[in-house]
Amino acid sequence: MTPGLKRFFASESAGGIVLAIAAVAALILSNSPWREVYAAFTRVPGEVRIGGDWLVLAKPLLVWVNDLWMAVFFFLVGLEIKREFVSGELAQRSQAVLPMVAALGGMLAPALIYAAINWGDPIGLHGWAIPAATDIAFAIGIVMLLGSRVPASLKVFLTAVAIIDDLGAIVVIAIFYTSQLSLTMLGAAAACLLVLFALNRAKVTRVDVYIVVGLVLWLCVLKSGVHATLAGVATALFIPSTDGRGHSPAEDLEHGLHPWVAFLILPMFAFSNAGVSLLGLNPGDLLHPVSLGIALGLLLGKAIGVFGSSWLMIRFGLAARPGGADWVQFFGVCVLCGIGFTMSLFIGGLAFAGQGPDYETRVKLGVIGGSLLSGVVGTLILMRRRVN
Repeated sequence: MTPGLKRFFASESAGGIVLAIAAVAALILSNSPWREVYAAFTRVPGEVRIGGDWLVLAKPLLVWVNDLWMAVFFFLVGLEIKREFVSGELAQRSQAVLPMVAALGGMLAPALIYAAINWGDPIGLHGWAIPAATDIAFAIGIVMLLGSRVPASLKVFLTAVAIIDDLGAIVVIAIFYTSQLSLTMLGAAAACLLVLFALNRAKVTRVDVYIVVGLVLWLCVLKSGVHATLAGVATALFIPSTDGRGHSPAEDLEHGLHPWVAFLILPMFAFSNAGVSLLGLNPGDLLHPVSLGIALGLLLGKAIGVFGSSWLMIRFGLAARPGGADWVQFFGVCVLCGIGFTMSLFIGGLAFAGQGPDYETRVKLGVIGGSLLSGVVGTLILMRRRVN
């Protein structure tokens, strides 16, 4: 395992613990006498004003976190995707084929399970992509805590699947979860992309120049109707991988951003979005097609999709099973892919925007329940392995 991967795993495992604490804190506060204070915190207003009334952005804290802070998270995801395809575990076809097919199966099967359960409900069907993503921080956090019970090859496999999942989720958001489009703002965003491309081709290695253009791109995308977080991914893909002197501006930026994303941005996202009131809930709420579709999509769909597609690839000699891992360990890691917390909550917010608090609650119940069950079941399977 390369030093870069070791640093990555260390950051993600610790970040997963902080993320869990933030989510639990949100659940406790939203079901305590402090629930109104918690709700008021998510609605704290924030405003950016430039040139008097020329540019005014006024949003509550929850929206700032989901639109701007998460753009930084997507920026980091873009850097990770670029690194993996340029010089990482996905750089060679022989290494990339298994996690790529596994990730595709792991997106398709949960979506089909969700769609089957919500068939006939046109509003409910909007959430078909919610169980399709894997939360890399939580999943890596668990496998790192399990230590030698999980071979290094499976940790790399899980990371690759989660990164490709994120790429798939980005494509899904761009295509299916956009509002009315502004052609003027899309044109301005395209111009920003051309500037980023020109900077890259001119071998400009100053990262701050790309970030300034990326901020303008974020604003254009925000006003275009496409979700603003996609600007983070687009900007990251143009950051140079090398400066010609043996250094990588992209990797340096990735390592610098990791602590901020792992210990501030994602915990704030979890704290702001995971709060759900359990007061007055009944079994019917837990078994609502939206909640049930998400939970079963994560628990069963991910395991079936990731493991099934991988088994077929290995069975027909198109890929090799990760070294040093038996089938039980491999299946346990596939079950952990059903932890979809961060990205699933994010897509759920887009899928049911404007549909009211009932759908918001159903999404949170399904995501939290399915992710928790996937984490517990996957951990129990992997704990059957004796430590050498």
